[in-house]
Amino acid sequence: MPQNLSFQLYSAREHQPWDKIVALLAKAGYTDVEGFGGVYEEPEKFRALLDQHGLTMSSGHFFPLALFETEKKKVIKIAKIFGMRNIYCPYVLPEQRKNTPAGWKAFGKRLAAANEFIRGEGYGFGWHNHDFEFAKLSDGSTPHERIFDAAPYVDWEIDVAWIARAKQNPIKWIKAYRDRITSVHVKDIAEKGKNMDQDGWCNLGEGTVKWPDIFKALQGGRVMHYVMEHDKPTDVASFAQKSIQFCKKF
Repeated sequence: MPQNLSFQLYSAREHQPWDKIVALLAKAGYTDVEGFGGVYEEPEKFRALLDQHGLTMSSGHFFPLALFETEKKKVIKIAKIFGMRNIYCPYVLPEQRKNTPAGWKAFGKRLAAANEFIRGEGYGFGWHNHDFEFAKLSDGSTPHERIFDAAPYVDWEIDVAWIARAKQNPIKWIKAYRDRITSVHVKDIAEKGKNMDQDGWCNLGEGTVKWPDIFKALQGGRVMHYVMEHDKPTDVASFAQKSIQFCKKF
């Protein structure tokens, strides 16, 4: 079965307060979480809350990429307080995307520079995808390929469901980049027309992503974290509980 099951706290951003969220995650059986900007404002306080419930934060998202260029010390301070091992950059705003092969290559070079710094501080560093990285560019390649060509030592936190939403086969991309995948965002897509109040996402195992096949394809790689995520759950407790129960079947 997938090991090191974690929970992306972004999933619970609209279901406060955090003390109740952390308590329900511990009760559901989680021992690890993945951070995002919303929990970094008072890192010592949030770390104490995690400690109280026996949870760790072994990975975290930091956004935007400019943080790794202009606020390096702040990023490292937060990572150190939480005891993170891996840091991921998760997104680039639409207005900041230079949607050409050269534009994405330049973005990849920025990631490569951030990677050099972060690894020099003793942390793993990677990019987290959405769907836009898999749209064809003018030369027939994809932003994903141009980014990773320009950043050969940057890891990948693969978001399988976003690849599926881009109408791509996730297993194809897993096979092509297996050695760079260190983390997996585990979430599911509802059947067409369902869960529109949840932006079309659903509890893990209740949707269209073929997770048994995905888990099998990921075996033997470098994955350290399987991170449960739902971008807009209406019932975060149900999502958290059902997701971890689903993963434990494998």
